[in-house]
Amino acid sequence: MRYAVTHETRYSYSDSVPLCHNVLHLEPRETGRQKVISHSVAISPNPVARSQRLDFFGNPITWFSIQEPHEVLSILAKTEIDVAHFEAPAGLWLPAWDKAADALRGAGSSDLLDARQYTLDSTFVSLGPEMADYARPSFPPGRQLLESVTELTRRIFTDFKFDSGVTTIGTPVQEILAHRHGVCQDFAHLQIACLRSLGLAARYVSGYLVTHPPPDGERLIGADASHAWVSVFFPDYGWIDFDPTNGVIPSAEHITIAWARDYDDVSPVRGVVVGGRRHNLSVAVDVEPIPATP
Repeated sequence: MRYAVTHETRYSYSDSVPLCHNVLHLEPRETGRQKVISHSVAISPNPVARSQRLDFFGNPITWFSIQEPHEVLSILAKTEIDVAHFEAPAGLWLPAWDKAADALRGAGSSDLLDARQYTLDSTFVSLGPEMADYARPSFPPGRQLLESVTELTRRIFTDFKFDSGVTTIGTPVQEILAHRHGVCQDFAHLQIACLRSLGLAARYVSGYLVTHPPPDGERLIGADASHAWVSVFFPDYGWIDFDPTNGVIPSAEHITIAWARDYDDVSPVRGVVVGGRRHNLSVAVDVEPIPATP
């Protein structure tokens, strides 16, 4: 499926800002299931310096510096992208979850070595026995990893309520587990903490989710939002994504921007600002399916 994605970020400051440096994670990365057709980022005021590179995790980033007084910063990213459906592996041997955890602790391939960094604590993912205890009913000894993670994904979807008014990005996962409310970033961090607490490798994925209007409603331009989900490492196969917010395995309606240890590594816009005092932030995201050409 092909999509046109528009992501507009606007900062309005109460005082003039003479200098800012920013890093953007807004360009989707190429994967086996998605191909970027085009991508552009328009920034106002015009930066005095700007560059592009890959971060430590292989995600495309844009760095820029504005060195003129401004009271509004506008960032408009536009992308056209193809995304293919994901089919869960059929007839392929997939390990028991405890065998997968054992493999991650031992010597192995470069893929295993890379995956180990996703078994540890990170800024927004704290491991602990309470996380393992919540996950454990889905992970009896010897159960296939795919079955266990799928069940955990659906349990989080069932047990937790989506509520944008009770957490911030810094809310500890232990608090999310206790109150069972949050947003997609919270549920992704929670599931990652559960999996890592069992010795498994899980990474944070940022991107977009295609949304649909109600049956008789109009599509609202700019009403979509950034999304977050989880990817789990399967020895001898690779990574498979899971979306605990929706209780599904992502497919052609999930568009990947970046992946890393947690949100702190891949926030869409982050930087350093001199001055400005207070600021207001507005974000508008639009994901529009492009019909196939006959």
